[in-house]
Amino acid sequence: MSKQVRVRFAPSPTGPLHIGGVRTALFNYLFAKKNGGTFYLRIEDTDQNRFVPGAEAYIMEALEWLGIAPDETIGKNEKFGPYRQSERKAIYQKYADQLIASGWAYYAFDTPEDLDAQRKADEKEGKTFIYNHTNREKLDTSLVLTPEQLAKRLEKAEPYVIRFKTPVEQTLHLQDIIRGDVKFETSLLDDKVLFKSDGMPTYHLANIVDDHLMETTHVIRGEEWLPSLPLHVLLYQAFGWETPEFAHLPLILKPVGNGKLSKRDGDKLGFPVFPLEWKTDQGIATGYRENGFFPETVINFLALLGWNDGTDKELFSLEELVASFDLKRVHKAGAKFDPEKNKWFNHQYLMLQSDEALAKAFSPILSEKNIETSQYNLVRIVSLIKERSHFVSEFWDSSDFFFQAPTQYDAKATKNWKEETPDLMLQLIHVLEPIDDFTATNLETIVKDWMQNNQIGMGKIMQPFRLSLVGALKGPHLFDIAELIGKTETINRIHKAINNL
Repeated sequence: MSKQVRVRFAPSPTGPLHIGGVRTALFNYLFAKKNGGTFYLRIEDTDQNRFVPGAEAYIMEALEWLGIAPDETIGKNEKFGPYRQSERKAIYQKYADQLIASGWAYYAFDTPEDLDAQRKADEKEGKTFIYNHTNREKLDTSLVLTPEQLAKRLEKAEPYVIRFKTPVEQTLHLQDIIRGDVKFETSLLDDKVLFKSDGMPTYHLANIVDDHLMETTHVIRGEEWLPSLPLHVLLYQAFGWETPEFAHLPLILKPVGNGKLSKRDGDKLGFPVFPLEWKTDQGIATGYRENGFFPETVINFLALLGWNDGTDKELFSLEELVASFDLKRVHKAGAKFDPEKNKWFNHQYLMLQSDEALAKAFSPILSEKNIETSQYNLVRIVSLIKERSHFVSEFWDSSDFFFQAPTQYDAKATKNWKEETPDLMLQLIHVLEPIDDFTATNLETIVKDWMQNNQIGMGKIMQPFRLSLVGALKGPHLFDIAELIGKTETINRIHKAINNL
């Protein structure tokens, strides 16, 4: 690549950042880092009617949490600032005027009522109204006005918009890094609004001008922007600017059926579609962070939605993703979102954490329950239960018996409590009472020797023993549980089971 790579993520602050937007940010980040380039964040807030307070800060926080913070943005390395589009308002007027002067755009004075009437008239004739070369010289535009007439209307400050004058009967063969050659017929396109008389540009004009002024080399964005590609390329041509390379990412699809993943899918199936929690007056939309996902997990599963490195490898660090990433390996077809597989990913990353780090993350949950334990014990407990957990938030359900005696016993498990079981459990207590070295290894040796010497079947002791300590036939190695709760508590729980069962 002859020029230094510069790519951008340019969301609108209209609410929380959807996981599809995060995937777009991630692919831009990976492409920039792979090619020694710059990843910048621009906030596209020209549509003030849809602006939502707090959304911009949310976007920033989400990217920081995920470890893909931009190299340049608002308040950070502002080489091409401002990075907030609403603060660039004064820039766009001259570019709109330039398109008018070069004949690539025209003024349109049609009122909403005029356009509605035209739309209804076309519908009566069985036609679909499109504002383009077929009617732009029949409508209220500068194309049918003399220079004097136009000057008077502008002087009177009549409301207007500036529309792009789409070329007629051209076939555009445009190159997309992911999709290859993409063909468009200009005669089927409408003349998009670029600028309004209130001084605000539309997305299309502001986007192109900003990408040019900020020296964007590659535009990596979602598939939903593919229909805008011909207009954007034509705008570059109209300005006489070098066109960046384009890559349109595949959609992230619903877990079941077809269609783009939406918040409703998450609500319906019980999984987040936002990186962080989002609070409104209507309620709380849950986020991956608050659901206990590691940021590395989210990065990993998003990277594999529509891309792979050509192998069966599934676990990638961010550094490995950067090293392996190639836009040409992004698929054209949509990628189905799999919430269950995402949990699997989180389990893999949980297993990569140190027991000390997991114990630290588990501590606040215990504090909320007013439970105190030594750091040594907590690290040991975490080491025993983590294999059965996807999230730290699941640790309590997997380990509550380490901290408190069972108050009830699993109904199915009590079927293993036979008529002779109380007597066998009392014998077990007599075996346990004199043991001073109450470690798991020593306990197991002594108890198993006793069972073997007395020809007592394993199931007659081990299942009732576990039921006494845990309240169910679950949990890690039984003798590890006994060691961690200690001799006194172990014997007390067996007595309690004998009395209750």
